[in-house]
Amino acid sequence: MDGKTPPQDSTWELMRLLFKAHPWHGVSIGPDAPDTITAYVEIVPTDTVKYEIDKASGHLKVDRPQAFSNVCPTLYGFVPQTYCGEQVAAYSQEKTGHRTLRGDGDPLDICVLSEKSFPHGDILLQAIPIGGLRLLDRGEADDKILAVMKGDAAFGEVREISELPRALVQRLEHYFLTYKRAPGAAGVSETPITEGGLYGRAEACEVIERSREDYRTLFPDLRERLLASLRSG
Repeated sequence: MDGKTPPQDSTWELMRLLFKAHPWHGVSIGPDAPDTITAYVEIVPTDTVKYEIDKASGHLKVDRPQAFSNVCPTLYGFVPQTYCGEQVAAYSQEKTGHRTLRGDGDPLDICVLSEKSFPHGDILLQAIPIGGLRLLDRGEADDKILAVMKGDAAFGEVREISELPRALVQRLEHYFLTYKRAPGAAGVSETPITEGGLYGRAEACEVIERSREDYRTLFPDLRERLLASLRSG
């Protein structure tokens, strides 16, 4: 090796300069993961429309207008280069004893606490995981990592979900228990929190690592395929 940058890495860096990176595939989770991770924010607490990433294009799209007054109390999005597949589902089943059919097939969801007000989503930030909510949605693992924004004046020093005011955690639980349910609908929820649904930082880091493994399993050669496509084009 002569110390020069390999040609494939040079091409990759050139792509980053010329094109906006796909938030799911083209943005790094960060060198210090899972202790500190990159989060892509799709919606903010003032949004009355639910936005989500369009997986094919990487653009933020309208999923649906919020039909009722229930809005997410935190910044909400996903962790780049993660996927909820077999490893995440197996961990959910191990911890709950419930039969978990599969992961939900999406990037790992994340809720980020901050004292700051953000006018819109489609942003990246650095987050520190402190715990999570273990949910099942029709038999699919649908974990929500709970994190704090790195450097935040109010929440930046929190390291465990147990350090948060209970009322704040209950507000998050209530949102995910009810955001799909119409007023007057029978039953508890379409997405019930399972027994032991709240977990701490150590388990959150394990879920993140498993979601990274699921991502690598699903996209083992993504970088090589992108570079090959550029060369052939």
